[in-house]
Amino acid sequence: MLFVLVQRDADSVVLNTIMPIVREPLTWVPLYAFMLYYAFCAGKRIQNLSATADGRDKVPSRAWSFIILSVLAFAITDSLTAQVLKPLFERPRPCHDPVMQNYLHGLVDCGGLYSMPSNHAANHFALATFWYFSLRAFNGRKWPWLWLWAALVCYAQVYVGKHYPGDVLVGAIVGTLTGWGISRLFVYWEHRQAQRLSLRHRKTSYI
Repeated sequence: MLFVLVQRDADSVVLNTIMPIVREPLTWVPLYAFMLYYAFCAGKRIQNLSATADGRDKVPSRAWSFIILSVLAFAITDSLTAQVLKPLFERPRPCHDPVMQNYLHGLVDCGGLYSMPSNHAANHFALATFWYFSLRAFNGRKWPWLWLWAALVCYAQVYVGKHYPGDVLVGAIVGTLTGWGISRLFVYWEHRQAQRLSLRHRKTSYI
């Protein structure tokens, strides 16, 4: 069993210290701050702080739509996995299974009863996927390391005994599909914004 392999054969003093930190949301606050900063900086470069009709600069709309839809992607996966899918599957966490007690590291608190699918996996893959495809449409950037980041968080969840590999796999699928769908919404939103901006410029040029 892959779970037993991770818990018993991949055990490491170094990983016992690192993996609980990797799975903590606060660990990645600098990354979230960087994405926020990058969204505004990239938006300014692309739009060059396009002036409004009264001549004053405005905050790039791309940055706001990127941030709002990032939050939306996270909210959808977190609610879907916690409120719908976990009660539907009713699969107990490994740490709640007496058969697995001999294999667990016991590095973190067990948490809630159900584990299928993993909220961490769904949330992080939703953000990674949304960011990847949105940035590609945003300014042509391709950052595949985003998926490696999400996969690392997933592995940490298995390593500390919170989830079976199948839990994070299903969570990753849910997150990827959600992130891709929200990225399509971002592209549509930006297309409409570009159309409105082009129309406004044409009207201004006639004046």
